[in-house]
Amino acid sequence: MTIDGVRKVDDPRVLAALSHSLRRRLMDVLKVDGPATASALATATDQAVGNVSHHLKVLRECGLIEEAPELARDRRERWWRLVSRGLRWTTSDFRDDPAAEAVAEAAQSMNLDYHVSRVRAWYAADDEERAHWGQTPFSGDQWLRLTPGELAELEADLLELIDRWRTREIPDDGAERRPVYVFSYGVPGRPGR
Repeated sequence: MTIDGVRKVDDPRVLAALSHSLRRRLMDVLKVDGPATASALATATDQAVGNVSHHLKVLRECGLIEEAPELARDRRERWWRLVSRGLRWTTSDFRDDPAAEAVAEAAQSMNLDYHVSRVRAWYAADDEERAHWGQTPFSGDQWLRLTPGELAELEADLLELIDRWRTREIPDDGAERRPVYVFSYGVPGRPGR
């Protein structure tokens, strides 16, 4: 099921497939650059075409990507695209099956590691890349007092704001626009613990 193009994942096999770092990178390339061939994806991820083809097959079998035959120049060329623009899941959806719940929890942990790795990659960027962006990369954190309903409302507001930027018409002003990774979390916690 998708809501506004975001698929709700309820199959632990999909989470297991998504949790592989190369598969996640392949999906990110497809998300940012659009449909691509295995060769183009291999170049983008610095991997062998055969390795990429294997992982594309796993992603296809889980319904995360699909062929885009209308882009092929001939019958041998295969193009791939994402099926949905995003994925959501919660470990509580897997509580009835301890093995599935363990997969969901592992996927959630790997997802957080992936998010943090994107930020760490920025801090490891070369001087030229850092000079291009100057002081604009940001981070922020706040402690808020919220009910579960208010946290859900905050999530909806943040996702709406991010989606507005994602779907905006890109100005034809000649300015160079590079991919920017944005993520957010809102989790209950206790200060000092």
